[in-house]
Amino acid sequence: MRVKHPVRETRPVTSAPRLQPLVRARVAGLGDVGAAWVEALPGRLGELAAAWDLELGRGLPGGSASYVVRGRTGGGDERVVKVALPGQEAALAREAAVLAAADGRGYVRLLAHDGGADGSPALLLESLGPSLDAALLPPEQVLDVVADLLRTAWRVPVPAGTADAGDAAVTPGPRSRAVVLAALVREADARHPGVCDPAVRDHALTLARDLAATDDPGRWVPCHGDPHPANVLRRGEGWALVDPDGVRADPAYDLGVLVREWTHRVRRSEDPRALVAGWCARLGERTGTDPARIEAWGFLERVSTGLHVVDFGATAMGRTFLDSAVRLLP
Repeated sequence: MRVKHPVRETRPVTSAPRLQPLVRARVAGLGDVGAAWVEALPGRLGELAAAWDLELGRGLPGGSASYVVRGRTGGGDERVVKVALPGQEAALAREAAVLAAADGRGYVRLLAHDGGADGSPALLLESLGPSLDAALLPPEQVLDVVADLLRTAWRVPVPAGTADAGDAAVTPGPRSRAVVLAALVREADARHPGVCDPAVRDHALTLARDLAATDDPGRWVPCHGDPHPANVLRRGEGWALVDPDGVRADPAYDLGVLVREWTHRVRRSEDPRALVAGWCARLGERTGTDPARIEAWGFLERVSTGLHVVDFGATAMGRTFLDSAVRLLP
């Protein structure tokens, strides 16, 4: 859904964009490439503002792979602009493909896609309300909301060419998401020795092996890939998903991502394994998915996410995932 538009005068951005903490950490890890992206960002935003007739405001919170900012059209309509960080170009293209196919069903509506031939690619999106995370609802209510959205998202007719869970652009043929996450765990653990408890790492790798051995591509669906509560925003009286990864995978994988959340509750619980098992049972009943697979994916996601976040510099956040995983060891 790339738009073509006539050359227009760049609309200046009067203040330097303020990057969110996770974006700053990720950009810092990119070295000179990240520094060049930050320097070019005001100009790129000016180009997009002119092309899409926007007056841009301040950056929005959340996310680690893009700069997101709210804007207003000349007609007064609220919009959101999302600009990819270096290295995230393919991911943004997959996101655009999913959102275009969904056409607002379960997902934020895509209004335009600029492929960024001379700069960072960007999306123009409908403006939504606060996140489900900010609603401060009990976990059980959050699980129900997200499970219902995912059941809609899994039916989106994702177009041919969207990557399989293993990224078909890199590895031909379908590859279980468990294989991808296992590689992430091994490599990040080697780069950051001592951050992850060895028992946690070994259990995550055992689960990854078992999940990969039983993962059936014939049952894969177009997964969101990262459906945590901050990626669910208010739309009218309902909710909509944002930031899809655009991968095909076991539906239990999406639900496993969801139960890696509430790390502080897990760490404080008198019986954390029963707590998480209860969440998985609730999701399984609501979606017709095997609770045991949800739980296994959840542990693997908890560990891989913790190491991934540590890997791009947000060590304190990463440790919250890894420390909660210690409490879930069998």
